Formats: sequence, structure tokens, C-alpha cells
Amino acid sequence: MLCPHCQSTDDKVVDSREIQDGAGIRRRRECLNCGHRFTTYETITREELKVLKRNGVLEDFDRAKLRSGIERACWKRPIGDDDIDKLVDSIVSEIEKDYDKEVPSKEIGKRVMNALAKVDEVAYVRFASVYRRFKDVDEFISEIKKIEEDS
Repeated sequence: MLCPHCQSTDDKVVDSREIQDGAGIRRRRECLNCGHRFTTYETITREELKVLKRNGVLEDFDRAKLRSGIERACWKRPIGDDDIDKLVDSIVSEIEKDYDKEVPSKEIGKRVMNALAKVDEVAYVRFASVYRRFKDVDEFISEIKKIEEDS
């Protein structure tokens, strides 16, 4: 595996865990050249799932892009990498179970918001502000009021 830090291919597996109810393996690796630790995933390759964007364009489903969006929403929040991995795994599992070839981006966004709402309210509002394209502070305030009413 190529180290994302130094590009060396010399590494060792530090930890392996089953993910997605046995449909894949998450491996923590350590580069033997620079000591950098990184995570890799081994999963079953299925027919490529496509994402139908708001503008009608189809693009490949990208697990890394999903994780990146969740990471940005959780930035500087008390949510660890393992928690983010679990969120991503559960969202991907649900999507793969419910959709064979094409999933609307709107559906992915809804599932991420539902998952984040259960984990961290601040991360939820951050994600919602991008997903729903908030235009001003009033929309933030409205969303926060909804959270307060629900609690």
C-alpha cells in the first residue's frame, strides 16, 4: 500500500476490523519508512453505484467524498475517527441495501443529516447549512430552533 505521507510502499498492518457486517475489512497501517499511520478499506466490489446530482449529472458514488463531508461537519467536535467510520459504514450499507444502480444525492444528504442529528447537533447544523444551502443567519436560527423543539 502506498503511504499517503511519503509514498513508500513499505508498511505493516497494525489493526484489522470487520466493517459493514462482514462485507469488508478496515485496516490500520503504519508506514515503516516514516511512521505515518493511515487507514485502508477492503470491500466487495459491486456494480458501480451512481449518484444522481441535483443538476441531473450522474457520477460515481465515492465513499471518500462522503467521509470527507462528514469529517468537515465534525471538525473540532468530540467525534473520533472510529465514530466517523461507523457513520460512513452504516450510511453506505443502507444506501447499498436500498439502491442498486442509482441513488439521488438528496437521499444521501438526508441520511447523513439523520445520522449526524443523533451524534452531534453542531455537526448536524454544519452539514445542513451546506446541504440545504442556507443563505442567511435566519435559516441557521430556524434550524437550531427545530433542534431545540425536538429535544
